Parts: sequence; C-alpha cells; structure tokens
Amino acid sequence: MRSPVRRSTRRGVTGAGLAALLLAGGAVGCSKTAADRSPDMAPAAAVAAAAKKTQDITSLRYRMAGEMPGEGTVEAEAAMTTEPQAMSMKMTSSTSGGTVQLRLVGKALYLNGGPGTAKELGGKSWVKLDMSALGGAGADLTANAMGAAEADKNPAAETAFLTGAKDVKKVGTETVDGVRTTHYAGKVTLADVRAAAKSEGKATAEQRERSVGQYEKMGVDAITMDMWVDGDHRAKRFRMRGEGDKGPLDLTVTFLGLNRPVTVTAPPAKDTTDLAELMKSAQG
Repeated sequence: MRSPVRRSTRRGVTGAGLAALLLAGGAVGCSKTAADRSPDMAPAAAVAAAAKKTQDITSLRYRMAGEMPGEGTVEAEAAMTTEPQAMSMKMTSSTSGGTVQLRLVGKALYLNGGPGTAKELGGKSWVKLDMSALGGAGADLTANAMGAAEADKNPAAETAFLTGAKDVKKVGTETVDGVRTTHYAGKVTLADVRAAAKSEGKATAEQRERSVGQYEKMGVDAITMDMWVDGDHRAKRFRMRGEGDKGPLDLTVTFLGLNRPVTVTAPPAKDTTDLAELMKSAQG
C-alpha cells in the first residue's frame, strides 16, 4: 500500500517539475533614442546582442504561460538571483490541480504542494530536500523529480537559443507591457543550439547545455522561437513552440525586471518536513 505522504509529495512534485523550464534574461524599459536604433540592426545581430546581454544578469523576475508536454497548461510567476543562489516560484497547472510553490535557497530545495500536502504531513506545508547531502543514483532521481534540475539552472540560457537559427527574420515592431520592442523569429534545432554554444565561454556553454537537456527530456528536438527585443537590446519576451513525446510545447515567458533586488528565504522550520528524514522513517 502506497503511503499518503508519497501520493501527496508526488502530486506537488509534478507541478514543481514543470517549474521551470524556466527560462529568461529580460528587461523592462528603454529610452526613446535606444528604441529608435534597435530596429536598424540586422536580425541576426540584434538576436546575438540580446543573447550577450543575458551574461550580465544577476537577478530577474518573470512570468510564463502556455502548454508543456505531458503537463498541460501552465501559469507561473517567479524571481531568482544568482548571487546568492536562490529562486522562488508560484505555479498552477492543469495537472497539479492547484498552486504549487517552489523555493531554492543555496542547495536546499523546498516544495509546497498546497493544503493536501500539509494535511498529510501533520500540518507542515513544506518538504525540504538538501541537495548538498545527496548521494547515489536514487538520490539524484529524487532530486530531479522534485524539480532540482530546473530550479538549479539560470533560465537566461533560453533567450540565446535563437542565435543558433539560420533563418532569423524581423517580424515587425510591437509593444509588450508598455515597452516598444522589435519582434524576431526563427527555427532552431537542439543540435544548432549546441553548435552555437561552442563559441561561448565555458560557463555559458555549460549553462546552455543544461537548458538543452531539459528539452531533450521532453522529446523536443526542434523549436520555433519568437523573441521581442527592446531598445536596450535585451529580451523582453520570448515564445517557444515544438512537439514533444507527450504533446505540444508552447510556452511564452515575459520578463518583468532585471538586476533588481530579489530576496528568497527558507520556510520556517516548524512548517517544514525534511525529505531525507521522511524517507528514513518510511524505510524503518
């Protein structure tokens, strides 16, 4: 007989695993002078400039909405910082049936699956996984199931995917959340993304490789991508479409803030159950 704790954790984990594909490298505003210059750039050059800008990101806020293979429709808002490493996300999806919260603080991952989880954990709302204490293939699988791989990456890598496309074109100019942008589009394979990453520095290439891996797990090998770039040559929004093993991918990410203060704190200890201790107890 499967324990109610396992059922509850898995239900919350499904939503967290969605977390993040996440995605990003945004910006929020630009001067009129800069906006007037951006449309004059060649499409490939404009996309490359936006990708390069992602390398100076230390924190960002964003929202995403759309559909993911095997997970249904998704809506989320998130904030993250690279120094210190931290991330916070709230997400709803058609498969989770409610709101799932995810926090990453250093190497500790926290998951809140909602009232159902709290009820089955003796009133505690959060499950904690200490990734620094993991060991063995089984522990790695547990971490990935809880969304550790997604939470641990910087989503800025996705905006650089379009640099690998050979058919980048300018679609037109559009206003996104009050910001004037230039819309670019193209189609890229994951092999193209890897090839383009070879010309980047080691850290950037490794980061992009982690992002590519997430799409490979979904069975997506080619992506039609749209990107909206503001007058400061930063991505304001991007959309990815493709076909995965378990259904379509159609995800749009809009950036709400860049390099602004982001604070993420661990949930109170009295509200948290340590997954390692929970597993030991179950084995006992």
